Amino acid sequence: MFRPHVAATAKQAEAYVWAVDAVQAPAYWFPRQCPRAMAWAAADTTETDREHVLGPGGGERVHVIEYDWLKRFLSVELFAYRLSADSFRPFGRPVPHAFVATEPVEPLAPAQPVGDLLRIHQEAGIQLRVLDSLWELWDTVIASTLEFSGIRLRNARARPDGS
Repeated sequence: MFRPHVAATAKQAEAYVWAVDAVQAPAYWFPRQCPRAMAWAAADTTETDREHVLGPGGGERVHVIEYDWLKRFLSVELFAYRLSADSFRPFGRPVPHAFVATEPVEPLAPAQPVGDLLRIHQEAGIQLRVLDSLWELWDTVIASTLEFSGIRLRNARARPDGS
């Protein structure tokens, strides 16, 4: 049973059960505390930004982790719960990035293994990059016309310039 709670990093006071849909799920194909930068092409992404960040043959989306996390990424056993959408409402503006429920939610079935994270990235057509540091790429992505998300960035290596 998942019970509503206020996350330690929450920016709101309401207690929620959090969930993502199939579109957002790839952002969570990582060890829980793993810092990751993600970027993907959108309708208004320029060809210059697409080539500069995603690269030739890079597809429409890239996920980036640091070398310090590679061993954990390759060895983690990740599980996913399936939940009924009936209890959830979209959360986030201007585009919802998650779904929340304010009442306890029971999973539809026991948690299922997600599987080989490298393979599911490949099958989803998501480029996976491993860098010494996320920060140079992150700064480029957030200044670009790509859509982006950064999760657990506080766990990334320190910026090379110390800032």
